Amino acid sequence: MNPFGYVLAESPSAALTEIANDRGARFIAGGTNILDLMKDAVETPSTLIDINALPLADIERGDRELRIGALARMSDVARHSDVRALFPMVAIALDESASPQLRNMGTMGGNLLQRTRCAYFRDVATPCNKRAPGSGCGALRGVNRTEAVLGTSEACIAAHASDVAVAFVALDSVVHTLGTGGSRAIPLAEFYRTPGQTPQIENALQPGEMIVAVSIPIVPWAKSSTYVKVRDRAQYEFALASAAVALDIDGGIVRNARVALGGIATIPWRSHAAEAELVRKPATNVTFERAAEAALSDAHGYAQNAFKIPLAKRTLVRALETVSA
Repeated sequence: MNPFGYVLAESPSAALTEIANDRGARFIAGGTNILDLMKDAVETPSTLIDINALPLADIERGDRELRIGALARMSDVARHSDVRALFPMVAIALDESASPQLRNMGTMGGNLLQRTRCAYFRDVATPCNKRAPGSGCGALRGVNRTEAVLGTSEACIAAHASDVAVAFVALDSVVHTLGTGGSRAIPLAEFYRTPGQTPQIENALQPGEMIVAVSIPIVPWAKSSTYVKVRDRAQYEFALASAAVALDIDGGIVRNARVALGGIATIPWRSHAAEAELVRKPATNVTFERAAEAALSDAHGYAQNAFKIPLAKRTLVRALETVSA
């Protein structure tokens, strides 16, 4: 690990001033991701700016939205009564993430910004356009069983790692940021970037900008939601495929639907195509299977991960069946 400095920021303005004066610096909160990357020499920050003292851990319910501070710990959010009552898919996604120890340390902002677990990204001896632009994508023709089948390009097929980001995308959540240029509110659906030819640009954050909160619009039928995750082992494992689903069903007909997929795409993947197949249709297995076909219609499998396409379809159908039961 390279030597680095350490600064404890006592206010948001102090944190932003520190990072503005040192562009090689990085923010650290729970440290569950960046410290691993530093050990692997993927990240080599000149300074770590500790933001744990900032007042960004509250979970507040308003009339129209639930606002979750970026420093709220994953386990605290998962246990929060408003989260569990209003947005079950968020609580389930968090409970299905990582291990209890990591959930007690990991923050919501950090979870949304976690880097891919692609082995080529984390091995500095191998080519990776996300880590070293122009070096190539080792996974494209290498070991790619866990990589993406949606949102890929010739430059990168790395799968996005977050569970809760999938639920947030399904719920039209908004990321709130703070930087030297002021504050911004960015719909999460616009926050993440598919790789294209610039896989090193993963999101809409500007240099020195930090996430301060995530807000979720409150809609009554979001109570009827779930998150289904399929993985190689029952605990402490990333998704091979996952589905976040919310349905508004009246008289056996789907009136509104939210669908997002995880584990199979380069970003948390909102499927408007699946939603279109569900709305104004009967809540039946036939409808759900058609929605699953639509959701994966543009998927492209590679040598070892083509199994993810039928797996994702079955995962989505299971989630829809669970919510409609």
